Amino acid sequence: MKAILVDDEPDGIKTLQKMLERHCPSVLIAATCNNANAAKQQIVALKPDVVSLDIQMPGKSGIDMIGELPDKNLEIVFVTAHNEYLLQALQYSAADYLLKPVDEDKLIEAVRRVEERLRESKKGERTEAVLYNVGKAGQPSEMRLCLPTLKGFIILKLDDILYCEAERSYTIFHIEGKKPVTVSKPLIEYENLLVDTPFFRIHKSFLINLKHVKEYQRGEGGIVIMSNNAEIEVSRRKKEQFLEKVKWMYRF
Repeated sequence: MKAILVDDEPDGIKTLQKMLERHCPSVLIAATCNNANAAKQQIVALKPDVVSLDIQMPGKSGIDMIGELPDKNLEIVFVTAHNEYLLQALQYSAADYLLKPVDEDKLIEAVRRVEERLRESKKGERTEAVLYNVGKAGQPSEMRLCLPTLKGFIILKLDDILYCEAERSYTIFHIEGKKPVTVSKPLIEYENLLVDTPFFRIHKSFLINLKHVKEYQRGEGGIVIMSNNAEIEVSRRKKEQFLEKVKWMYRF
């Protein structure tokens, strides 16, 4: 697997290079770059399988450089300092990222995932999703969600998701006009990710998109009827929070 390392800090490149040589012998480091312009030239010339990319560099950022590439059919592992909005954009895109200082175990896991994804045929689409979401950083409701599947991945607009259903350690996404998609991640991960969006967990097994609620029927907890006519129970302890969020959302 041919790689290019991009970081404006020489020590950062040296540390990452040593970690890869020690723990990831399948990674061949074809070049190292300390700025976005040099990285762009090397990526175009060498056509690497994967780029380890520092996002925040002086001058042109790593994200801006990726946006300029004529061919985005490559894997990217983003390296960044903690930035809440930026991390959220990367998480929505199911992108691999490493926080500085880089942890060895997380680096090894990122390399393993990249090796798996190199067998996919839609890497460019994933990169486009990252670029789109970073452009919407701080506006989670406007982002797109990238879901890993057995065959690769699917990219969804949040408005197209009706609700998410827990099935043991899996999550089933019910999507407007499409077949459900099952993802091998627990519902709690998506509940945490979709904070500050119209999604609300009304029951231990259901995270719903409030934009798709058609009707609410009162009861001990009550029942919501979704736009696809699915009836979902509201747990008693979630009832007040649910009603408050609906009132806030629709201003009534």
